[in-house]
Order: sequence, then C-alpha cells, then structure tokens
Amino acid sequence: MLAVLSVELRKLNRSLAALLAVAAPTLIAIFLFFNLIRGKKAPPWEMCLQMSGTVWAFFMLPMSVTALTALVAQMEHAPRSWDHLRALPVARWKLYAAKAVCVVGLVAAMSALNLLFTWGAVMLAGTVKPVVMPAGAPELTKHALLLAKVLAAATLMIAIQLWTALRFASFVPALALGIGGTFFSVVATSAKQGVFFPWQMPVNVFARDAWRIETALALGGGLGLLALIAAIIHLSRREVL
Repeated sequence: MLAVLSVELRKLNRSLAALLAVAAPTLIAIFLFFNLIRGKKAPPWEMCLQMSGTVWAFFMLPMSVTALTALVAQMEHAPRSWDHLRALPVARWKLYAAKAVCVVGLVAAMSALNLLFTWGAVMLAGTVKPVVMPAGAPELTKHALLLAKVLAAATLMIAIQLWTALRFASFVPALALGIGGTFFSVVATSAKQGVFFPWQMPVNVFARDAWRIETALALGGGLGLLALIAAIIHLSRREVL
C-alpha cells in the first residue's frame, strides 16, 4: 500500500494539485485581508477565524473537492491508463484507496493552510493598518479542531465526488455534480433539511444548534467513511471499458 501511495503522490506532484491546494486558502486570506483593511476598528480574533472557516466550509471546500477529485481521476482517464494499472500485480482496491487517501490528505493540508494563511492575513492587515489588529492571542488550537470537524463532516461529500469522478471517464459529470451540489447548498442555506445534504454538512459544524453539528458529524463523518469504503469496493470490482 505504501508503494502505491508513493506512486500516487509522485503523480500529484507532477499535476496542478499543489497549485490548487495553495490557491484556495490564499483566496480566502486575500478576501479576509481586504475585508479587515476596510474596517475602522479591530474585530475579535474569534470573528476573523470564524469568518475564514465559514467561507472555507460553505463554498471553497466543496469547489476544491470538485476540482481535486476531477484532477485525480483525469490523471488516469485522460491517457486511458486504467487497463494498465489494473493489470499490475497489485490488489485493485489499493489503487482506488490510494487516490482516496491522497484526496483526503490534500483537503486536510488545505484546511491547515487555511488556518495558517488566515493568521498571516490578519497579522498583515494589522501591520498595514494597526487600528484593525485584534487584541490578545488567537485560539488557533480551538479553531484547528473546528476545521478537523469540518473535514470529517465533508467525508460523505468527498466520497460521492470521488466515486463520480473515477466512475465516469468524462470530467463533466463530476464537475456538474460538484457545481450543482454547491449551488443548492448556497441557495438552501436556511433550510432545516439542509443538514441531511452532503454539501451542507461541513458548514453545519458552525451551526448554533447542537443537533445540527452532531448530525453533520454522524452522517458526514460516520456514513461518509462507509460510503468511501463502499466506493472503493465498487470501483475495484467493476471492469473499466
């Protein structure tokens, strides 16, 4: 399994995955920086971190997962290399499991970069305009735990997007699903039933109602892990045409 993971990481290193992993957190940091510069007083650290985390969970995370899963899948679909890979003396499930691990790992890395870049954006804004520098020290550990919960709640969405991207040779179904899921998540933000919608589960981690948080973690994380395993099993058993 380690050898398969190593090969997968080398493939990602030659792709645009690293650029995507840096671009998404950077865009959030730029937005936060200019938002702070426009202000006339210092907001609390909690507000800055919460704003960054919400933008990440609400919009940037779903779109990043859409792009990332499509990118990972097209590395094999585009050159039609599935037949070659599946003919190797390696258990088929390991090929798909390695891709799943890489996707989840990259999303986790993007979450960490989001926290780091957010801190940097606030510090830079406070340096340029001292009046907006938040007082005290940020609770980075607390926010890191919150972002970890966001990642857990996003597992079901990741499983669905990865299965779609690997199942269909064209990138269109995966992109359409991701864009559509994000769209309905945005327009139906206040809907009570939204807690059961995979694309809304990450942002529900920031909800005030405890039941929404618990439901998002149970379905997004627990059911998501089972869905990811089921997707790997299904893909490894089907024949690629």
